[in-house]
Amino acid sequence: MARDSSLCIILVSISILAWLSPCDGNTPAGNCSQSDREALIDFKNGLHDLDNRLSSWQRSNCYQWRGIGCDERTGGVISIDLHGDSGTFGYWLSGEIRPSLVRLKSLRFLDLSSNDFYGIPIPKFLGSLENLRYLNLSKAGFKCAIPPNLGNLSNLQYLDLSSDFSGLSTNNLGWISGLGSLKYLALDKVDLSMVGSMWINVLNRIPSLSGLHLSYCRLSGSISSPGLVNFTSLVVLDLKFNRFDSEFPQWLVNASSLVGVDMSYSGLYGRIPLVMYLAGNKIHGRLPTSIGKMTTLSDFDLSGNLVKGGIPSSIGSLCNLVNFDLSDNNLTGTLPEILQGGSETCDSQSPQPNLRYLRLSNNRLRGYLPSWAGQLKNLEKLTLDHNFLEGPIPPLGTLKNLTNLGLGRNQLNGTLPVDLGQLSKLDYLDLSYNHLSGILLEDHFGNLRKIETLDLSSNSFTLNVSANWMPPFQVWELGMGSCQIGPSFPAWLRHQNRIKLLGFSNASISGPVPSWFWDISSNLSLLNMSLNRLQGQLPNPLPVPRYAEVDLSSNLFQGPLPLPKFEINSLDLPNNQFSGGIPQNLGKYMSILFFLSLSSNRIIGGLPEFLENMQCIEVIDLANNNLSGSIPPSIGNCSTLEVLDLQNNSLCGLIPASLCQLQQLRSLHLSNNKLSGDLPSSFKNLSSLETLDIGNNQLNGYIPGWMVEGFIKLRILSLRSNAFSGEIPHELSSLSSLQVLDLAENNLTGNIPSSFGDLKAMVEGRERNEYLFYGKFRGVYYEENFLVTTKSQPQLYTKTLCLVISIDISGNNLDGEFPEEITKLAGLLILNLSRNGIGGEIPESISSMGQLASLDLSSNRFSHAIPQSMPSLSFLSYLNLSNINFSGKIPYTQQMTTFNPSSFYGNPQLCGAPLNVTCPANKPDKPGTTEDGGSDDEFIDQWFYLSVGLGYAVGILVPTIVLHIKSSWAEAYFDLIDRIAERWLPIGNRRAKLRRNRRQG
Repeated sequence: MARDSSLCIILVSISILAWLSPCDGNTPAGNCSQSDREALIDFKNGLHDLDNRLSSWQRSNCYQWRGIGCDERTGGVISIDLHGDSGTFGYWLSGEIRPSLVRLKSLRFLDLSSNDFYGIPIPKFLGSLENLRYLNLSKAGFKCAIPPNLGNLSNLQYLDLSSDFSGLSTNNLGWISGLGSLKYLALDKVDLSMVGSMWINVLNRIPSLSGLHLSYCRLSGSISSPGLVNFTSLVVLDLKFNRFDSEFPQWLVNASSLVGVDMSYSGLYGRIPLVMYLAGNKIHGRLPTSIGKMTTLSDFDLSGNLVKGGIPSSIGSLCNLVNFDLSDNNLTGTLPEILQGGSETCDSQSPQPNLRYLRLSNNRLRGYLPSWAGQLKNLEKLTLDHNFLEGPIPPLGTLKNLTNLGLGRNQLNGTLPVDLGQLSKLDYLDLSYNHLSGILLEDHFGNLRKIETLDLSSNSFTLNVSANWMPPFQVWELGMGSCQIGPSFPAWLRHQNRIKLLGFSNASISGPVPSWFWDISSNLSLLNMSLNRLQGQLPNPLPVPRYAEVDLSSNLFQGPLPLPKFEINSLDLPNNQFSGGIPQNLGKYMSILFFLSLSSNRIIGGLPEFLENMQCIEVIDLANNNLSGSIPPSIGNCSTLEVLDLQNNSLCGLIPASLCQLQQLRSLHLSNNKLSGDLPSSFKNLSSLETLDIGNNQLNGYIPGWMVEGFIKLRILSLRSNAFSGEIPHELSSLSSLQVLDLAENNLTGNIPSSFGDLKAMVEGRERNEYLFYGKFRGVYYEENFLVTTKSQPQLYTKTLCLVISIDISGNNLDGEFPEEITKLAGLLILNLSRNGIGGEIPESISSMGQLASLDLSSNRFSHAIPQSMPSLSFLSYLNLSNINFSGKIPYTQQMTTFNPSSFYGNPQLCGAPLNVTCPANKPDKPGTTEDGGSDDEFIDQWFYLSVGLGYAVGILVPTIVLHIKSSWAEAYFDLIDRIAERWLPIGNRRAKLRRNRRQG
């Protein structure tokens, strides 16, 4: 699009410059007219020239002045070109534009763009320059309304008033209709929000218009009017980043002169048309096979839309294709072989001879990377990241022009081809988050002299280079997390003087950090060496630059907490051996801090008052330390806080009411402290709260019913092991998102509310996992965690926490009966009502709780028989019915056969397997005798082992089949296997930092 736009500008400018004959110092003509010279001097006197650009304007002959052009025949000034350098501070002109310019009667060309006239309006008198053909005031800082008398410039062919969001606007474009000769119009970033949809009718009256640029103008309304047919000369149309909310305008398809169209992010929707730049809209549907008929098409950009289906093979006929971009869509299938083109379609010995940019990232493409990719001789950028591509990386060493290769976040395997090291123009290489492996030698990097971004993280590479290796590159970003770089600290890193982002997480590095590294760290905006075995004390102050993100978590660092040298954005130091208190003067470095985690260290003392200085903080995690004292009320001033985790410390006193000021708080962990008092009623203002974990404290009083009106988004509520009393408020059943309710170990009385059967999230269950993390800032985040008691053992859940649905109200003084309404909770996984005084019988409808995996009803006063329907709970893997008052025969079939006698101990009137108690002959549920008159005991002896075998078979096969069908539980199951495996592996990956989600190219 930029090339097409430049072409249009060049063509228009050439036609205008044909009128001009600029003079220079060798022109034999005499002095320009005295009136023109005086007008220019007066114009200069109104300007502020900090860089002395107009020093030549001291000479007597104004033909020799910088930026001035003349007409050799008349001696009149016909052009003023004083455009600035937008990238060089101090090179800009500023001040005022004086009306003396009007005295330049021959002036045809005026360019004051890229200067700094910030705060002044465009002068109205410019509308009196009747001979003007070219006017460029773009990016010069003008503000206020565009003067409508610019419409008097009837000879104007080029007009560029593009702004830099400085406040330039207009509410009526009617004045443009007076510019009958206009060929090029640019109003980018001018506020046209008040113009409405009439702008297009105005522009439709200018048939000579060939270039139209109205991007970022806040235009709205429909642009699909079928009556627009006069854009017969339009070559370039740029309407990106507007608010049309309109169907794609079909009149564009008939605009045969169009070469470039960019309507990215402009709110379009509808079917896919056969045009070019339509990125970032709502275009849906499939790519039509007829696209192959657009044989002159050079650029095709439908990125950031809703395109689905496969890539049609007819793409191979687009032999003039230079840029093909379908990234950020819903494409499926494989890369078609025909995409390679070939001599039979493109009349060339090489496939797609003109293709330079191939971008298909962020789709759902599968299959292998095609071998023909290495034959695209002119390819410069190849981005296929964030797909499901598999197999090895094909040979790509022949792509000598390749500068950008993005294959990250796929399922590629195999080793890294050595020929990639010969791509001498490569400046970006991303192979992260694949299944690649093998040894990386010096030859793999042999000719990568221009590489600036190198990301090999989250693979299984082993780096094997000599101790004195000198890399040929100077990288800006280096990611080698989860690659084996150690055991010693990499000495070759010492020579990377330009590096800004460093990710060596989980890289098998151990030992102390060498002192020379802290010279490099002073340039690092991202430092991640987490999950290693680095040791020793950190330098104090920590030498990292302002705005840095530091992650040194899960190492063996000792000593006092280091202070950063400057204000930083993120400080992540958990799971180390830091000791001492939190430095009181740490506060002055916290004003821009977003993320602070010091958990799982040996920090002592109280919480500092400087918390009130943390105006940008999103996450504070100080859990698992030895902090004492009270929670300071000043924490209520952290208005941006999303997570506060202070669990497992020795904090005491009341929960400060000032916490209610944290309107964005989503996760609050205060468990396992010594807090007392009751819940402040002001807590109901925490409307964003999703997790409230205040268990294992000394809190008392009633459980407030106002929770339902305040905690409308609450997922997890834990009040366990406190001294709460009274009845369970029935209002809790209105918490529609509640999936974990833990009220165990309190002094609660009364009945279990029958309204619990209305807990919506527990009724519906979870079909898919939703990873819970908060405070995400450039990839740094807090992973939600919660300790759930299941199968009588505490289990920490993180990545699969969203799948856990649990009720635990054990260890209270509840009575009444088991409410049948609870059996409506079909999604419930864990139910623990043990150690209460609940009586009555268990309803047969318990079989409708088909997802139950753990059921503990022990130590209650239930009576009657165990429900005959209970064996149908095929997911049940833990059952405790001990110490109750059940009677009769155990329904020992199906899933019940997987439980041993301990599940039924303490029920003296129970009989039958697996208990070694024979059921009396007069029991009404006696199965009868065998044909030979054998007793009930003989019947059990005969079938016991067969039933056990069948029970185990069902217990294994049924979950296996369901896991295959129901992906969410498969994910939870394999996450459990992962956790078991991690206990036997030397390193577990709690967090993966050095994350980017940026689009290359």
